[in-house]
Amino acid sequence: MNELRELYQEVILDHGRNPRNFRYIADADGEARGDNPLCGDRVQVFVKRDEAGRLGDVAFQGHGCAITTASASMMTELLKGRSEAEARRLFDVFHAVCTDETFDPMDVPSEFEDEVDRLQVMAGVRQFPMRVKCATLPWHTFTAALDGKKTVTTE
Repeated sequence: MNELRELYQEVILDHGRNPRNFRYIADADGEARGDNPLCGDRVQVFVKRDEAGRLGDVAFQGHGCAITTASASMMTELLKGRSEAEARRLFDVFHAVCTDETFDPMDVPSEFEDEVDRLQVMAGVRQFPMRVKCATLPWHTFTAALDGKKTVTTE
């Protein structure tokens, strides 16, 4: 358990200090803003589809705690190149990792095996219910962007 906690802290610090895909996409096909009014976290997620309709680019901007920033950073890395259906299934997996105490990585389809290995470090937020909203805010904002919604809130 201590090893997972240490890995959780390392990943959060790495992505929090050096977020990947932290930028604006000028010609995004979809974008949405997410807000967690309890702690002040705010993110904006941008989605750009390629010629085949896949997620050619996913990026974010905003400010928030290390967990929100790390979650958004990991999300953008994992979603690039995916179909919308794959991205939505990965959202469901991530949500289960963060919220379901009975989540078993062995129950995830083999196509997401590598992704679950990477996302499993975020399971640490389950110990801190207020932090679940921090971790899931970017992902909810991403799905809002796919759905053509402009804003989403944790409240």
